[in-house]
Amino acid sequence: MSPCRLTGVNGREDASSGGGGAVIEVDLRRYDSRMTDHPSVSSPPRVRLLVLDIDGTLTDSNHEVPPVARAAVARVVAAGVRVMLATGRRYRDALPIARALGMDVPLVSASGALIKRPSDHATLSRAAFAPGVLEGVVRLVVERGYEPILYSDSFAQGFDFHCRSLADIADAPGVWGGGLREYLGRNRVLADVVHDLHESPPAGVFAGFVMGPHAAMSGLEAELEAAFPGSLSLHTIKSPRYRDWMCEIAPVGVTKWSGVCEVAAAWGIRPSEICAVGDDVNDLPMIREAGLGIAMGNARPEVQAEADVVVGTNDAGGLADVADLVLAGLA
Repeated sequence: MSPCRLTGVNGREDASSGGGGAVIEVDLRRYDSRMTDHPSVSSPPRVRLLVLDIDGTLTDSNHEVPPVARAAVARVVAAGVRVMLATGRRYRDALPIARALGMDVPLVSASGALIKRPSDHATLSRAAFAPGVLEGVVRLVVERGYEPILYSDSFAQGFDFHCRSLADIADAPGVWGGGLREYLGRNRVLADVVHDLHESPPAGVFAGFVMGPHAAMSGLEAELEAAFPGSLSLHTIKSPRYRDWMCEIAPVGVTKWSGVCEVAAAWGIRPSEICAVGDDVNDLPMIREAGLGIAMGNARPEVQAEADVVVGTNDAGGLADVADLVLAGLA
């Protein structure tokens, strides 16, 4: 496959070159072969907003933002494109990444369930379960022998989530315990222990998760979907920083994409003007619906299958590829 010149939607030359410069060139041999067959790549959209997942996308396998990723973000921002984060992480956990990149724009956390402003931690949007749904979900989860972790918008109060116990769960046997023990061990100071959580979940819970082996979490997702049809948004993802898998639980309609759309609408940005980048199934809604949906080379196969473009991995400069494509659409 020969290199392909991406000239933008209208085939315009780079304005910064004074009208006589060369168009931006991107060697498509570095990417997945499907790129040349997709119209959004042969004529990339003019992107006004770049949305990045954090773990497995912005961060490398060492859970750090590598210099190449920082440089890619800086290039895009310098070109006048807005950049924001949409992550499954808790807000407090994502905040250091946003600050390290100099981002003071709304942060979409908990896979779209909570949007806060980093400058003053103001809550811009918070999801809510329909009456009775959360109570039923928690009862089912506990009956199946799992422990629910419920997110709370309590940044100012110094905690992030509710759980039934710390000591008992941390020492509990069982195949599900490894990842949860790690999670609670690292985050115990951010936990609010509510012993009767399964009987009366605290008010204001906007999302949560259950942790365990892949097959068990996939099975739990299916059971929750059947028990509460049309009431939940569910994703089973590989925990990027802990052992085991996580079944993410949020109110129906809540995804990273729903959160991104709230922010984009406030900025007057259309979905067709958004580029979304991710690696796991909770990124699929935004990868499907954005004007340009990009999967990292390390993304799960089902994510790569639905992306417009597959770029390099998070350890091999994939975000530099993303920056190339976004800038190509501006040329």
